[in-house]
Amino acid sequence: MLIFNDIYAVLYRLFLWVLIFGFPFFGFSQKKDSVSVLYPSEVFSPKRTVGIVGIEFFGYTSSMVVLNSLWYKDYPRSSFHWFNDNHQWLQMDKIGHATTSYYVGKIGIDALRWSGVNKRKSVIYGGVLGLAFLTSVEVFDGISEEWGASSGDVIANISGAALLIGQELLWEEQRIMLKFSAHFSPYAQYRPNTLGGTWNERFLKDYNGQTYWLSVNLKSFGGEGSYVPKWLNLAIGYSADGMTGGSQNYLIDSEGNSIPEFERQRQFFLSLDIDLTKIKTKSPFVNTLLGAFGFVKIPMPTYEYGTKSGLSAHFLYF
Repeated sequence: MLIFNDIYAVLYRLFLWVLIFGFPFFGFSQKKDSVSVLYPSEVFSPKRTVGIVGIEFFGYTSSMVVLNSLWYKDYPRSSFHWFNDNHQWLQMDKIGHATTSYYVGKIGIDALRWSGVNKRKSVIYGGVLGLAFLTSVEVFDGISEEWGASSGDVIANISGAALLIGQELLWEEQRIMLKFSAHFSPYAQYRPNTLGGTWNERFLKDYNGQTYWLSVNLKSFGGEGSYVPKWLNLAIGYSADGMTGGSQNYLIDSEGNSIPEFERQRQFFLSLDIDLTKIKTKSPFVNTLLGAFGFVKIPMPTYEYGTKSGLSAHFLYF
């Protein structure tokens, strides 16, 4: 399934961040002067742990019910089968899967550490949360005649979780983050049912306007003695352009109108970025917001290389 996972990842992440880290504001914290809401607790809290497990169970169960209701119930079921969609959308959907797996797993780790669960257990049990969620989605796909489980999706899901868990076990921090940015492309007008008809649908459904980034923290690799700000990152991005269909472009829309012929191309980007999770303030609420939106690539001057259009530069790119 192509686009729903990316939409759900954003909503699911914001939902859990607000609920999990909002607990101290609603009296769930152990003490008034307890650890800041965005930092791990060194003291195990059964109350917090029960609360976190309850939220995750509720979030997972309700999301499966909603997903089945909104996406699958109107399509016939089948025996479990596979479908090869690895050639579609120039693999943009696969990177979306990896990013979803990465960030839902990050929420799982942060939540358990906030509850006082030790580091290793938090990484092992929390880090696979995104993988478990997306594996369930693949099962739904696999038993639907309309789609099918995708080996490419499974590999992408595992890759996102591996990037997260591997860094936590190796460095106990995320030196290389997956990030997301998006803008409106000119292609949605030709196939609004697929690429979005309203501004919010276009933002989430049009792969032509989405960019996924590997954002590398320079301070983490430069050593403590370097003068690089701890929040400064170097970002490498990937996107695709000119797509009006998954496997191929369409020349006629659903109403028989002609669609211009566009060249499909891959795009690669080099830019600076800001790691919002490295910026700490005295306000727990501000820290919560910075952490919640840490998955967003900050607009910066950017170099772009398109496989058809060549090299170009942007004063600001998002």
